Amino acid sequence: MTHPISGVGRRRFLTTLARSSAVMTAASMSRSVLAADPPPVMKPRATDGDDRFEPNWDERLTISVGEKTGDMIGKTDRVIQAALDYVARLGGGTVHVQPGTYTFRNAVWLPSRVRLLGSGTDSVITRLPSSRSELTLDSDWYDQEVTLQDGNAFQVGDGIVFQATNPHHQGATVIKRTLVARHGNRFKLNDGLRENLWLSGKPTCASLFPLLTSEHTADVIIENITLDGNRDNCENFNGNYGGCVFLQDCNRYTFRGVTARNYNGDGISFQISHDVVVENCHSHDNTDLGVHPGSGSQRPIIRGNTLERNSQGIFWCWGVKYGLAENNIIDGNKLYGVSIGHNDTDNIMRQNQIRNSGKFGILFRDENRGLDFWANRNIIEYNIIENSGDDDGAGIEVTGETKDIQLTGNTITETRGPARRVGIRIGDKVGKVDLAENKISGVATEIVDRRITG
Repeated sequence: MTHPISGVGRRRFLTTLARSSAVMTAASMSRSVLAADPPPVMKPRATDGDDRFEPNWDERLTISVGEKTGDMIGKTDRVIQAALDYVARLGGGTVHVQPGTYTFRNAVWLPSRVRLLGSGTDSVITRLPSSRSELTLDSDWYDQEVTLQDGNAFQVGDGIVFQATNPHHQGATVIKRTLVARHGNRFKLNDGLRENLWLSGKPTCASLFPLLTSEHTADVIIENITLDGNRDNCENFNGNYGGCVFLQDCNRYTFRGVTARNYNGDGISFQISHDVVVENCHSHDNTDLGVHPGSGSQRPIIRGNTLERNSQGIFWCWGVKYGLAENNIIDGNKLYGVSIGHNDTDNIMRQNQIRNSGKFGILFRDENRGLDFWANRNIIEYNIIENSGDDDGAGIEVTGETKDIQLTGNTITETRGPARRVGIRIGDKVGKVDLAENKISGVATEIVDRRITG
């Protein structure tokens, strides 16, 4: 009998062993390759259809816009929109707005990969007074036209908003559109309604719009420009739909050196928009929020801004996470310097100066709307908080079931007399709060912890 590993058997065994080893080696290499990071892109080139890696070009197209001089001449939203669309069509570039006052009848929509550069306080974007009219005929959700009671205040090209009571669930209906054609008081819209505007819901049409807006775009820079909302002559427009700036579903926007002022609503508002940077901007005298990092926005950076005389300085809205607000001056806001609440977690607020807030310097809102909707795991450190609220005000007010927050190294002062004022007030249902090295002076009570006192 032939031994299993001698003669022919031996050759078969070695062959099988070699094959098995090769398979094992290949499998090991495969696992190693799969586990490793891909090789870095060392020399990026412009490749058709690949927008992830590209060289840093020394120069891109720049188009100048001016009232009397420039590549494009005009002083309305149309000329700035035309310039932005032109550079976007060629892959991106800069629109430089020359000194002057540009008066809008509609929002300018920002395309991807553009830079809108102003001339500081010398280039001002503003808008005409708002108008409103009732609708006189029912429009269904599939319609693309409406009939207004008074169309004289509206023009083709106007940005408008329809507002009504929803006929089915009695909630609010808000639809933003542009008027693109007319016959008498009948107006065609740029898009279908997709919601019913029935007379039973008392629908109206108003010429309300953000000055700058966008949806589903990315990689935009706006800098060194002044936006004025003509607050005294315009109705209020909710910050979930408008503002001097309003973004929805956008990525990687940078606002630098922008003034957003006098809007009957928010200064700068962005919803479900990620990696937005707001730095060295001035948002002031807006009816509502100075900077509004809105629902679901991830990783906002709000740095080096001055936020004055709004209703609130920074309003962390809903599910805003991993954000940073630092080195801001937040002064004279009518309600709160900073408000944070509905599932806004894992953010840092550091080295801000928060002064003369109407109610509280910083408010952790009570969000009793779900299992755990509070502003947990936020860090408040090394801020100066001065003169917060009325006689019962507080520098930092923590409410609801907020938990796992850190209040470290903050200086909370009161120069108007102690009255019944409090440095830090913690509600009775609040969870873990780490307090360390906070300096509190001039108040009646430095810390009120109702978890202890009831």
